[in-house]
Amino acid sequence: MSGVAVLLIAIGCADIMRRLATRLWPAVVTGPMVAVAIAALCGLWRPGDLLLVVIAAAAAVAWELSCNHAERVGGRGQVTPLVLFAAVLAMMIVLSGLGSPCAGLVKAWAGWAPVTGLATTDPTRIMLVAGVILLQVTTGNQLVRLLLGAVGSVKPAGEPQPSDRLKGGRLLGPMERLLIFGLGLAGQPAAATAVVAAKSIIRFPEINAQKARENGGIGLGGQERSDPGISLGGQERSDPGISLGGQERSDPGIGIDDVTEYFLVGSFASWIVALGGLALTMAG
Repeated sequence: MSGVAVLLIAIGCADIMRRLATRLWPAVVTGPMVAVAIAALCGLWRPGDLLLVVIAAAAAVAWELSCNHAERVGGRGQVTPLVLFAAVLAMMIVLSGLGSPCAGLVKAWAGWAPVTGLATTDPTRIMLVAGVILLQVTTGNQLVRLLLGAVGSVKPAGEPQPSDRLKGGRLLGPMERLLIFGLGLAGQPAAATAVVAAKSIIRFPEINAQKARENGGIGLGGQERSDPGISLGGQERSDPGISLGGQERSDPGIGIDDVTEYFLVGSFASWIVALGGLALTMAG
């Protein structure tokens, strides 16, 4: 699975660079450079290794270009990067027998570093875990957003977004995925399940507040809200774009159904990324 590790690390680093840089070319260049660097550190110089490194480098470039295009065109065009990622990952898994186990400087460092258990851990597994960790960060957010866009949960650029009502998703998403992955790797699936449940509990007040605004102060629990801007006589609220009847809103394009769909699809996609990474690590 050394080829899979190279692929995930190359794409993960390229995605981070794309978010940090103001132009596309640094990310396009980063992927192949990282792939070659990881191959050198792991001593992957046999013909089969070189083939996998070339595929990983080309896939990283294609991924960055397709993601950039998908963000510009939106809509169903966001399916293309998803298909590309899944196809290349599946190809690397099928061809993983061509790759050599990681050795070189990575193996030497694992034996030298004073970390309990590291010296006895397979270097290939160490690199695969590193690749999956990178997958959970920026690349995971990208995959989730592409899926949301493909199913229509993300509106075109310039329009109000469901994410405007659910703050912190781009930060909480990676934190949640890393926590689920870490707990699963540590053999604590029950704790990972608790994290999944906690997210729904924490997000419920936000969704309930959105529903209350649309229903003129009545939340999902059927209770009247005590917002000072709503009067019982049906008079105007002090909030300028929202009336008691729910007809006027400051963001007319976003309803509770949009927010709920965004939350559910995004959550399940995020959990699949975390659990998929865990499965890759276990298989490697």
